[in-house]
Amino acid sequence: MLYNAFMASLNPGDEVVIPAPYWVSYPDMVLLAEGVPVFVEGREEHNFKLQAADLEKAITPKTKWVILNSPSNPTGAAYSWDEMKALTDVLVKHPHVYVMTDDMYEHLVYDGFKFCTPAEVEPKLFDRTLTCNGVSKSYAMTGWRIGYAGGPKDLIKAMGVIQSQSTSNPSSVSQEAAVVALNGDQSFLAPRNDSFKQRRDLVVGMLNDADGLSCLTPEGAFYVYPSCEGVIGKQTPDGKTIETDSDFVTYLLEGAGVACVQGEAFGLSPYFRISYATSEAVLKDACSRIQKACATLQGEARKVA
Repeated sequence: MLYNAFMASLNPGDEVVIPAPYWVSYPDMVLLAEGVPVFVEGREEHNFKLQAADLEKAITPKTKWVILNSPSNPTGAAYSWDEMKALTDVLVKHPHVYVMTDDMYEHLVYDGFKFCTPAEVEPKLFDRTLTCNGVSKSYAMTGWRIGYAGGPKDLIKAMGVIQSQSTSNPSSVSQEAAVVALNGDQSFLAPRNDSFKQRRDLVVGMLNDADGLSCLTPEGAFYVYPSCEGVIGKQTPDGKTIETDSDFVTYLLEGAGVACVQGEAFGLSPYFRISYATSEAVLKDACSRIQKACATLQGEARKVA
């Protein structure tokens, strides 16, 4: 959906503001549509969330879109109503800028967090907001390949034309299954979220107990995005120096048998992403292996510039 929107709306050289860390596909979608990705860092002290002042600085006369993903992949960070309102207040001042919101993890939030989306927070943006969602995450229907979007009529029509000529159309069986998921009994969501919250808390706690790692507690999704700055500069048992987050996740894979994704892939280092969408037994084992792997590193960490 996002790619179709870019293909339908971008002219060569149009800019798309992408908060980092970001889902890995966003920049490539923009580039394929001949746009220009503009990255704005969401810093750890702000729980990786885009700040209004930074958004304001990033907008130029060439800006066409701003992407917002809440809750986020890879960090799990989600914007509260007030945090979202600060961003929409900036966007209202720039009538040439559209907002594309990726709400795929809408129902995966914890600790009483209240999800909100830009067009809901600021109705003035309704005519220039594309709200994207799907059934893959909240309803565990990844294989059905169904997403949906709401936005300006002309844009949706143009996206449909591109979709029909690129990947054909979603099957009728998948569409019917998605309708049942969206309109059916939603009571399973709360206990399912409780299970995810327990897994989140388990992973966050065990990672924070690992030498050299620190991990924030995310508001939603099923990812954590811990910092590995405290191991940069240390040496592995076989004498290799951990220079980057890519080195660290390679060490975890080869030395501990744990697969993670380096923060470099998401546009912000030195971090790495872990998914906790699996059993508690697997998570305990994986985090124990990470703790042991960190404990075997030697030497002193160095400050990352």
